[in-house]
Amino acid sequence: MVSSIAGSVAGATQHRALVPRLALMMFLQFFIWGTWSVTLGLVMTQHNMAALIGDAFSAQPVASILSPFVLGMLVDRFFASQKVMAVLNLLGAVILWFVPQALENQSGGQLISLLFVYTLCFMPTLAVANNIAFHNLANSEKSFPVVRVFGTIGWIVAGICIGVTGIAASAAIFNLAAICSLLLALYSLTLPHTPAPAKGQPLALRDLLCADAFALLKKSHFLIFAICATLISVPLGTYYAYTASFLADLGISNVSTAMSFGQMSEIFFMLVIPLLFRRLGVKVMLLVGMFAWFVRYALFAFGVNEELRWVLYLGILLHGVCYDFFFVIGFIYTDRVAGDKVKGQAQSLIVMFTYGVGMLLGSQISGALYNRLINQGSGDVVANWPTFWWIPAIAAAVIAIIFLLSFHYKDAEVAK
Repeated sequence: MVSSIAGSVAGATQHRALVPRLALMMFLQFFIWGTWSVTLGLVMTQHNMAALIGDAFSAQPVASILSPFVLGMLVDRFFASQKVMAVLNLLGAVILWFVPQALENQSGGQLISLLFVYTLCFMPTLAVANNIAFHNLANSEKSFPVVRVFGTIGWIVAGICIGVTGIAASAAIFNLAAICSLLLALYSLTLPHTPAPAKGQPLALRDLLCADAFALLKKSHFLIFAICATLISVPLGTYYAYTASFLADLGISNVSTAMSFGQMSEIFFMLVIPLLFRRLGVKVMLLVGMFAWFVRYALFAFGVNEELRWVLYLGILLHGVCYDFFFVIGFIYTDRVAGDKVKGQAQSLIVMFTYGVGMLLGSQISGALYNRLINQGSGDVVANWPTFWWIPAIAAAVIAIIFLLSFHYKDAEVAK
């Protein structure tokens, strides 16, 4: 009797501590990412490598495309997710430490190679972290946004930290990211045990190819979601790669802090997701998130005018709607439609489509536009920025319309 009561008390204590433990995981993960990703373009410009910004931001998407085929199998078949998380962050810490040397040497090839190998380690952790959270949370639709919002807070703190310390435009951002990656590697070993659901089952070629996850594309609504998620990530790649340089060209001081306002709005919208999700459902929230990308880029285009410069901040503040309503809802939707045995693969698949294929196209297309209109453009560089932003704005509007007309999903539908 006493032992059962003690066990119940211990279980209740562990349950109460679960959300804070997972929240700290998200905080550290996105702190690392926000430390170097936000101002990478600005750092490269300071080291005479502006022409390679598009290529540098392409390393991350290529890694996202390759990683699901190995990662999905590892977390679904062989190893506990928290151990995979620890190993990947430890390797990432080592690689990050050598990036400043490549920047100081102005070696574009070395820099892009290091970023590619690093993102091969980091990008899979996005899906692994989601898998750990969804596996351990009793009510993911209610609790996951609360956990995930601490990732946003981590990104904000990272931006403010590098801005206040004056390292936003220096190679030192990678040293800070390396130290934090080591901390997350150690902390990952303390996370709740998240076993491989299909451990011990016979291994087949279809497991390596993530065939069971790709089989989800037979569902018409998931196929439409995957296509639109890929396409909307093309404009997303433009935002991540060039917003810092854009704001700097317009004379905005302390770029990293200014961009952190977007993550601040993310906190609010993340916390209201559980309330809106029940009322609006998957389709409406995904659609609002997609349309917000059109509005944001239109505001950026208008904000080049000095009299309308204030609308730039409205565009930045829209990040909460842009990211939360599409990507966070997208991860929840994917968890719903995936079977228990392929949840890890399914999350990796969405990372591949969005941060992989979509952002690769976005980095390359926006890189070509930037070099044509801004880096090598004629006349007033600032005057060419509106054209740069109207292109992804129109693309986002078209994608939203396609999604509106073709995505048909009932919120009561779940995987069998």
